[in-house]
Amino acid sequence: MERGAAGEDGIVPGGRAVRFSVALEGDGTCIARARHLAADFLHHARTVHALPVSQRALDLTQLVVSELVTNACKYAPGPLLMDLRIVGGAVEIVVWDTDPVLPLARTVDAGRVGQHGLEIVMAIAQGFEMQREPVGKRISARIALTDGPDAAGGQPPR
Repeated sequence: MERGAAGEDGIVPGGRAVRFSVALEGDGTCIARARHLAADFLHHARTVHALPVSQRALDLTQLVVSELVTNACKYAPGPLLMDLRIVGGAVEIVVWDTDPVLPLARTVDAGRVGQHGLEIVMAIAQGFEMQREPVGKRISARIALTDGPDAAGGQPPR
């Protein structure tokens, strides 16, 4: 990542985006590692690039990373990729895995134990999309960097 203050779109002087990508093994350690890397990325965006990053954005980003990486580890064999970037006042979290099957959010059921991760992500994210790739799938979620009026709600479950 390039040093210097970034604009609201996350672009630093010279036209480079604030971005971080990592390949993860898909083993039991990758979930915690992904959360720590996401926190480090946002800390770097705040301190080096002078971007406003609220505590809420940090917490929600770590939650979304945890849920998406957990699902990838649980349902897709092999490695996964995580890409983080600042786009228009939000952090975009992208997780790619090897399984082409798109997940389905289950209907709301307060009595169900577990399997609420996708519901949670869809409820708190300002943007959410899933896409099949030539190999596997890519799931993206966007979390607002600040606590403005647009940051309070996500999308309703689909």
